[in-house]
Amino acid sequence: MRSTAPLALTSHTASQDDSPQCWRDRVAHAFSRAAGHYQCLASAQQAMGEILWAALPERLGTHRAGNVDGQVLDLGCGPGHWSARLAGRYGTHARVTGLDLAPGMLDVAQRQHGDHIVWLCADAQALPLADASQDLVVSNLAIQWCPDLDAVLSEVYRVLRPGGQALINTLAPGTLSEIRHAWSRPGKPAAMLAFHSRERHLAAARLAGFPRITVKARTLRFHYPDLRAVMASIKGVGAQTARPGARLTRRDLARANHRYEALREPAGLPVSYRLLTLELTH
Repeated sequence: MRSTAPLALTSHTASQDDSPQCWRDRVAHAFSRAAGHYQCLASAQQAMGEILWAALPERLGTHRAGNVDGQVLDLGCGPGHWSARLAGRYGTHARVTGLDLAPGMLDVAQRQHGDHIVWLCADAQALPLADASQDLVVSNLAIQWCPDLDAVLSEVYRVLRPGGQALINTLAPGTLSEIRHAWSRPGKPAAMLAFHSRERHLAAARLAGFPRITVKARTLRFHYPDLRAVMASIKGVGAQTARPGARLTRRDLARANHRYEALREPAGLPVSYRLLTLELTH
C-alpha cells in the first residue's frame, strides 16, 4: 500500500508517451532511488493511507488449511510500511504479500520488516499470482503510475476470491493544480501525469467484472513552507522521473517560485490532492 505521491510534475518530468517498457523502467528507477528516505518525506501520502486503513474489513475470509485464514496483497507496497501494518492487523492467520515494481523499495522493505511478509517485484498490470488467490487487495497511491487502468483492475479482479475486496487510493484530475499553475508558461503547460476521472475508474471497474463498486472522491490539501519543500515532498518519494536532456534554469525556478508564492496561505504553500477511494467487491 504505497504511501507514495504518483505525481509528476514539471517540464522535466517523464510522460506516459514513452513505450510501456521505458515508462516502467523509469518509474521503477525513480522509486528505487527514493527508497532510503521515502518514509520520512511521505506525510501527505501517509495521511491518505489512513483513509484506506479505516475502511479495512475486520476479518479475512474463513479458516483454511495450513492455519492461514486469508491472503492479503499490498499492491505498490513501497518500503513496506503498510504491508507490515496489515500483517500486524490480521495476525498469524493471514499471509501478506507486498508487491512493487521498484526493486530498491523491496530491498528496503525486506531489511526493515523481515521475511514473514512475501516481497514480490512485479507489474500491477500482470500480477504473478494465481486466479482467486487473494481475500483482500489494498493499494495506496500506486495505480495511477500504470498506463493501462483496465489491465490493472482486471488483474485485481482475477486474483480476488469470490467475495474478496479491493480497497484502492488513486488520484483524479485536479491533483497538484497549484504545481501545474506554478510551472506552466505561456503557451506551454506543465507536463503532468494524466490522472483518470472518477467516471473512468467506475467504467474500468465495471469492465473488470466487479458487481459492487463504490468510488468516493474528496479533496485534501497540505501545506509546505516554501517551493523547495513542496518539490522535496514529491521528488523525495520517487514521484518524479527525469526526462532525458531536459534542464531547469534559475529563471525557470524563479518564475515558478513567484507564481507559487501568489498562492500562499497562512498555513504555507498549498498542495491539493483530488483523492479517489475505490471499494470493489468481487
